[in-house]
Parts: sequence; C-alpha cells; structure tokens
Amino acid sequence: MNTIYFDSLSNDTVRRQQIYNGQLFVFSPRSSTIDLSQFVRNLVEKGFGSLDPTKAEYSLPVDEFLAIESDFKQTLMNHPHTKQMIQAVLKEFECDLSKTYFDLPQLRMAPTRGYLPNAEGLFHDPHRDTWYAAPMCLLNWWIPIYDLESERTVAFHPRYWNQPVNNDSSGFEKDYKTNFREAEFPHPEKQIEIEPEIRIVCPAGGLILFSGAQMHSAVPNTSGSTRLSLDFRTVHYDDIVTNSGATNIDSYSTVALLTDFMRGTDLAKFPEDVIATHQKNSVMENKRLLKRK
Repeated sequence: MNTIYFDSLSNDTVRRQQIYNGQLFVFSPRSSTIDLSQFVRNLVEKGFGSLDPTKAEYSLPVDEFLAIESDFKQTLMNHPHTKQMIQAVLKEFECDLSKTYFDLPQLRMAPTRGYLPNAEGLFHDPHRDTWYAAPMCLLNWWIPIYDLESERTVAFHPRYWNQPVNNDSSGFEKDYKTNFREAEFPHPEKQIEIEPEIRIVCPAGGLILFSGAQMHSAVPNTSGSTRLSLDFRTVHYDDIVTNSGATNIDSYSTVALLTDFMRGTDLAKFPEDVIATHQKNSVMENKRLLKRK
C-alpha cells in the first residue's frame, strides 16, 4: 500500500487489480454519488424533523437517537429506489453490470465521543472486512453524507497491509447463508498500533474505494458533530470463480458468504454452484492459513 489515486481514469479491471494490491482510490462527487448521498440525506433530515442530523445527539436521549437510526437503516435497505441508485453509481464508474454484484447499502452514524454508552458506534476497532467471511475480492464503496473532517472520517492503517494480525475470525461459525452484517464480528486479539494512519477527507457525495482486506477503523469522533456515511460492497464474478483478489494473510473464517450479493443488471443472486465452489475453496484456504498461524 503506497498510493492514493485521486479521480483516476483507470478502467474497472485495472482499478480492481490496483485495489487488490493495496492502493486507495478517492473520487470527487459525481452525479450518481451526489444523487445517492442526497437521497439518504433527505431521509435523515425528514426523520429528525427540525433537528440538524449532525447535532441531534445534543437534543435526544440515546435510546431515541438509536431508534431513529435503526429506522433510517431499514428504510434505506427496503426503499424501492435504493438498488437503482447503486446500479447508477456502478454504471457511472464503468463497472460491467453483468459481472458486478453488490449488496444493500448501510447507513453509518457516529456521534461525538462519549455520547453512546460503552463507546458504541464511536470507534470501530481496526479490522478487515474480509475477517467477516467476505471474499478476498471484496470492494468497499464508502460515501459521506455530509462533508468530512479529519476528526470524523475513516482511517487506514497501512503498516498492516502486509502484516498479519491475530484475530478471532476462525470463530465466525455462522451458516454461510446468514447475512454477515448481523453476525458477531471478529476483532483483533491484541491492541493495534494506530499510527501511522491515513485519514481521508472528502466532501459529501465523494467516494473512497478500497479493498475489504484493508485494515481500517472509524476515527474517534471529536469534531462535535455526528458523522453520517453510507457504504456498500461489490464483488466481480470473474474474481469469484478464479479466486482472485487481495492476498489473504489473516482471515480464518470457516464460512464464506456470497448470498447477499445481487447482479448489477437484474438483481439475480450468484448461482448455487458458484456459491458452493467458492465456499469450498475459501474455507480450504482459510483453514490452511489457520494451521500456519
């Protein structure tokens, strides 16, 4: 990991390979990402009524804030236009929709430090998404809903791109048909050294695109305003069937989840035989890696 590409003109094939090599891609707001972020922003602002969503934590008790957040997430995932807007983003970034599969987007709200009990939502431990039984070709599309600041954004920890970290992903024993977002997430087994870190700051509707194998975390929010962001994930059919992607150095899960992903053209799921082969190959490789741990 040594490069951040800004508004790169690389095609999707080249871009994916660079991401699998640990590079980060940052894009200025485009029409599709602006539409998506503004759609979510409208939902949020309607839900909070007269309150500024970035300041609502100062006016609401925690339980009410979390209930509103939960409603937003369900509305976003179930709204009939959500999938269409994700398809529009992928099309604008010149992905092959017949081979690009995406999952439903998630809204993230990170209030200022100290608001939520037990630091819930304030500082997600450094982690790789691939610890969560995700494919090594997983890409994370991360879009801020309001402008970011250094004190409320996502951080990357480049020293760990090639450095394994002991973690408990081998205990991720959920059935592979289970939605991995609802499972108990693995964590590092020892303290991660945060520095050096890379914090990326971009405006609302911008895009940070990175590998699921990147070690990243939510910055402890000391900005005084709630951070709101949206993310969804993609995998490419060819990379699934050829077992391509980032190098697996410390993902040990004995399940491999593909059932959440939908094809960009018609929302079809992966064929059962592809899922079964991916499950077999991924688990075999992860178990071999675990034995060498």
